[in-house]
Amino acid sequence: MACTHQDVVFEVNAVGWAPCGAGTALSLHHEDDPARLPTAAAVGQHGHEPSGRYVLAAGRAGEDDGLCQAIAPGALKPRVTYRVAGWISVAGQAAAAEEEDGAGHPVRVSIRVGGDGDGSRVVDGGAVCAEPGRWAEIKGAFRLREESPRGAAVVRVHGAPAGVDVKVMDLRIIATDRKARFSHLKDKTDKVRKRDVLLRCASAASAGASVRVVQLDNAFPLGSCINCEVIKIPAFVDFFTTHFDWAVFENELKWYWTEAQRGQLNYADADRLLDFCDRAGKPVRGHCIFWAVDGDVQQWIKDIPAGDRDQLAAAVESRIRGLLGRYAGRFPHYDVNNEMLHGRFFRDRLGDAVAPLMFREAARLDPGAALFVNDYNVECGNDPNATPEKYVELIAELQRGGAQVGGIGLQGHVSNPVGEVICDALDKLSAATGLPVWITELDVCEPDEALRADDLEVVLREAYAHPAVEGVVFWGFMQGHMWRPDAALVNADGTVNGAGQRFVELRNEWTTDARGRLDGDGQFRFRGFHGTYVAQVTTAAGKMLKAFTVDKGDAALVLDMDV
Repeated sequence: MACTHQDVVFEVNAVGWAPCGAGTALSLHHEDDPARLPTAAAVGQHGHEPSGRYVLAAGRAGEDDGLCQAIAPGALKPRVTYRVAGWISVAGQAAAAEEEDGAGHPVRVSIRVGGDGDGSRVVDGGAVCAEPGRWAEIKGAFRLREESPRGAAVVRVHGAPAGVDVKVMDLRIIATDRKARFSHLKDKTDKVRKRDVLLRCASAASAGASVRVVQLDNAFPLGSCINCEVIKIPAFVDFFTTHFDWAVFENELKWYWTEAQRGQLNYADADRLLDFCDRAGKPVRGHCIFWAVDGDVQQWIKDIPAGDRDQLAAAVESRIRGLLGRYAGRFPHYDVNNEMLHGRFFRDRLGDAVAPLMFREAARLDPGAALFVNDYNVECGNDPNATPEKYVELIAELQRGGAQVGGIGLQGHVSNPVGEVICDALDKLSAATGLPVWITELDVCEPDEALRADDLEVVLREAYAHPAVEGVVFWGFMQGHMWRPDAALVNADGTVNGAGQRFVELRNEWTTDARGRLDGDGQFRFRGFHGTYVAQVTTAAGKMLKAFTVDKGDAALVLDMDV
């Protein structure tokens, strides 16, 4: 989706930058090697060809040093989501020396609004992991909630370690056009999620008979996390059972919950939630077997001496056997080792081979379950530790170790989402891995309910229109019972707010209800969303019901009905 000139509020082809930092020196250059210029895929997201002209910031003494430039006063408007786009690279001896570990260097774009006084504030505009010798695309986003700031806003590029030279090419700030994007996504959705259906009746007397086709279930599941407290709230249970298809336990399956003290197992809460979901007919994701982040590992595990690999390995093995031995066949999905892009607790203590081992053992104990990686910020373009490229490499490393990775989890804890950025991440993950993707922990944080509804629609439309995405699970939906504030769909008193109403409207939009009459050949045509259906044909002789399923397929689904 190329942007128009009116959408661009800041566009710089190298000129106009000023240095930040007493020792920082700027110089203009042109990329001489065409092979290093951004690829066609990056240009497609950007909406214009790269100029090849860039500015180099050298002599940086710290992470705050870099380059800056003002945006014209009044150019940034409140309540508008802006996309930050451009290409970043790094250079110099310090960059090359520190690059030996392959981690790259984080470079950030920030926007200072409100002038230089005490009332000013800095807004995060995105970050990228930059490497010498190649251009990385930055894909951040931001939004101003207050009235247009007085004076000029200032764009800053900074963040890399001292001594690393920063290169910036074609940085732009673009106002998103959601209306145009949604129109594009509706067309894309029609191709990805719908199919032509032809109902045929053989009887000659059937011409003109009335037809009603009702979709019972959508093949694209939407779910929510639950816990032992919310299932006691009637308003929660009513909204959950009416509007959601799947569930995930917020905490009750995590290791720190089932074995807070060594050897003292607690599966009662998980059993209680499983019973609730069984009665409601909701499948459940298994979240999670392990958690890779140090801060989310229970203390008794941390207390195992770092050098005692055998004791920790035995605890890991006991956890897998205990959990999957008890629940084999009950959870269609498992998040095996949560947030490996952001944590290495088990790998640091047991070696990198332990991560694929977890997958192999889980597959052996519950071969019917799809085993997922699961992480956050991959879809946002603002976390150098969680780029799609790093996620792809993590998956490849697991697969090289024999892990049967069955799916990719994108948590989806988002703010100010931009559809093109989300789509770009989905494209890269699906193209490189061929694996199905789920949005596993969606919550859209925004105090303004109208903007929250718009933000939610951005994420849901992008997910539903993308062929690699197979489901979306919310990380709760009721005010006062969510991990992040200002993300609820349902207020504490049980009323459905604007974001919740938008969610219900989208569910209705993605549900087929077709009515009409058989034509002169005894046929009725419609285009329906993938899922399960029942059709009713009413003639003078009576009624006939037929249940059927609309699956993916390019050719029309032809169904014969005997009347």
